[in-house]
Amino acid sequence: MPFDVRPCRDREEFGRALNSIGQNVFGSPPEETLDRWLRLVELERVHASFDGEQLVGGAGAFALDLTVPCGGSLPCAGVTIVGTYPTHRRRGVLRSLMRAQLDDVHERGEPLAALWASEETIYGRFGYGIASWCGDLAIPRETNAFARPFELRGQARFVSQEEAATLFPPLWDALRAERTGMFARNAAWWETRRLRIPDDEQMNPRRFVALELDGGTQAYAIYKVQPGFEDGSPNGRLDVLEAVGANPEATAEIWRFLLDVDWIATVKASLIPPDHPLFLLLASPRRVRYRMGDGLWVRLVDVGAALSGRAYTGDSAVVFEVRDAFCPWNEGRWKLERGRAARTDKPAELALDVGALGSAYLGAVSFAQLCDGLRVEELAEGAIARADALFGWRPLPWCPEIF
Repeated sequence: MPFDVRPCRDREEFGRALNSIGQNVFGSPPEETLDRWLRLVELERVHASFDGEQLVGGAGAFALDLTVPCGGSLPCAGVTIVGTYPTHRRRGVLRSLMRAQLDDVHERGEPLAALWASEETIYGRFGYGIASWCGDLAIPRETNAFARPFELRGQARFVSQEEAATLFPPLWDALRAERTGMFARNAAWWETRRLRIPDDEQMNPRRFVALELDGGTQAYAIYKVQPGFEDGSPNGRLDVLEAVGANPEATAEIWRFLLDVDWIATVKASLIPPDHPLFLLLASPRRVRYRMGDGLWVRLVDVGAALSGRAYTGDSAVVFEVRDAFCPWNEGRWKLERGRAARTDKPAELALDVGALGSAYLGAVSFAQLCDGLRVEELAEGAIARADALFGWRPLPWCPEIF
């Protein structure tokens, strides 16, 4: 059954589109929620699917600048608020939304799209591939000591939302220049998504901490405390929402502060990459409960522009045979040489779907892993090794915020 898909025309349609996912997450959005969303996403970038006059699904996209290997960034559609009304599930609504959205992204000239997948089986059929790993960790107080003697030199202090809005962004931007997978935040993003205190936190709000070291702010943390007592002893939980340091020492210091807060039995954090410094800072990393899963998913909307827009670790060449049934303009052979990708008639050396190329794009997933997982076919001996020598990148990609 065909559905009419078009950008939302007004605030009322946007509210109904947002409710496509809101009904599964936060309920029907109040007016203040709509206000916050409309500060961050352009109305014309929110598509709605209609069955006659009935709105039955929605999908939006932030206009992001995503850090790619090289320290620079590329325009990226940050896919968000994707949902289908339960009355119309399994009838092609999502496919129609993805079709309209990717066509729009392509017309805008954005070479990448990225998202967080609520269900990991959904987006592979639209060309997205797992491009980073992250996990939730829990550190018990009794095993939170560092492996080496550590003397604190800095001073942590609580700051207001207004001061945080000035002190925190430069540290985020410095980390973003080092870590692929991160994105630029404007003032509205900081205000509405990271520094705003939600209504349900008014009695016990999140805290904002700045670490002063060597004459300047070198780290920050945003955290919440869940107090608790058991058998007369405190057993509270501290939830780290974000902790960023400008250098290894500042990172260690801000985490030492978080681990030493009184009355806390467990420190928890989410979206932690597998190469986070904590795992080697701690004396007992095996006692850290860490559950790793998929993080950011990436889709190459324009294969040539995306491959040409990042840096590589060598000068080798490799020819890809790219399959892309959903965005056929990408299909065919692409030669990557000296950092540039162009169409070619040369024989293919690696054959793969565009989703597998998206997995390798930020450097978290190797072509050897993709080959072992039956996602890549090596057509010329040594092509896997050459591709991995080109695409490998450290540190691993990290996106510390679900959008």
